[in-house]
Amino acid sequence: MKHTGWRKPTPGLGIAEQLAQAGERIAVPKSRAFVAVKRVGAYIGLKAGDMMLLDTLGAFTQSQDWEEGQRPIVWASNAYLMAQTGFSLSALKRHARRLAEIGVISFRDSPNGKRWGRRDSEGRIVEAYGFDLSPLSARALEFEALHADLQAERELCQRLKRQITVARRMIRARIEAAVSSALRGPWAQFTGLFEELLDRLPRRHEASEQLARLLGWFKDLQERVEAAYLKATEATQPVENTPETKEQVSEKTQEMNPREVISDPHILITNQLNPVTSNSSENEEIAAVVPNAQPEDQVDRELEEWVAEVRKKRAALDLPTVMQACPEFASWARNMGGFLKDWGDLHRVAGQLRPMIGVSEHAWNVAQDRLGKQVATAALALVFEKHCAGEVSSPGGYLRGMVEKAGAGELHLERSFYGRLSGQAA
Repeated sequence: MKHTGWRKPTPGLGIAEQLAQAGERIAVPKSRAFVAVKRVGAYIGLKAGDMMLLDTLGAFTQSQDWEEGQRPIVWASNAYLMAQTGFSLSALKRHARRLAEIGVISFRDSPNGKRWGRRDSEGRIVEAYGFDLSPLSARALEFEALHADLQAERELCQRLKRQITVARRMIRARIEAAVSSALRGPWAQFTGLFEELLDRLPRRHEASEQLARLLGWFKDLQERVEAAYLKATEATQPVENTPETKEQVSEKTQEMNPREVISDPHILITNQLNPVTSNSSENEEIAAVVPNAQPEDQVDRELEEWVAEVRKKRAALDLPTVMQACPEFASWARNMGGFLKDWGDLHRVAGQLRPMIGVSEHAWNVAQDRLGKQVATAALALVFEKHCAGEVSSPGGYLRGMVEKAGAGELHLERSFYGRLSGQAA
């Protein structure tokens, strides 16, 4: 028998006990439970040492322990577990604690705090205290569904990345062709935005939502580059003389443009007296040759507005960015809420995690009222992460400060999140 010691209760341990009670009511073969958790282990926050300890605990159980009405409880001593895993006592306790906080095992303590158990003549556990693996039974279906979702996500990410690659190559080829041919157009602006989008490509982690947004930006840029390239090439082509009469040419061009164009591209005919020659304005010459062409300064203004709009959209935070930049918060959030599919799920879990870092309900309500639920959720995630990392000692005060900055127009959450991602990649 081994004394387990008393431990401070936490929301994670409470949830683990609830999962253990649920697992007792269903029958899941041990092999199925372990395959399910191993497939998603890294995603839910399990490390290699955690999995090694879990395997060691699982080897101590028997097939009948996983039947309905039974609990696969392990009462192996610390000395046995340390010998099997090679862990020190402190490492053993750390890994066991993480397994419980993530919700794959539960601690079942005896009244005197000792770990022990006994089986009947048929090998069924009659009474036992120690590590309870019942949460694995309760979560087997959840882990299997999560694995299917992750597989679908990976396949979608691969398709999106292939489409992004195609768009990138087309954009680069068009810009290089235009520059090498000295075609007129905003190629420097296109190149600048193209490089910004390339910098935004994920290096390690990626999510389909983020990649789909990037693909949309690349395709939008590709369409504009293609349109500019087409206009530039058409503008350089001379107007061919045909056997048609001047009246026929005039009628055809009149249908495309209110202004008539005669066979000489340097003369612009209007309905007014004293026709104006096009060599006084290069833009008018382009408009004569390309009926839908716009003045150069107007094209530049529209391009600048579009670039500004793209950059504004890129500044908006998305769920994968928040979860990737805040791994500690993400681990707790998934532990509390399972698979989080949207901002609504994350907002609900954020409200549950709020008390853990000492943020008052009043401060949370104020943040939601003034920032909106989505931004408030992202702000709380950042505060939670910084508090866990020891960067923030007063989470409630820090959140209030963020609200005040937002009121003054000085809150730039996206910079903080992208900064943390850059630090992780370094």
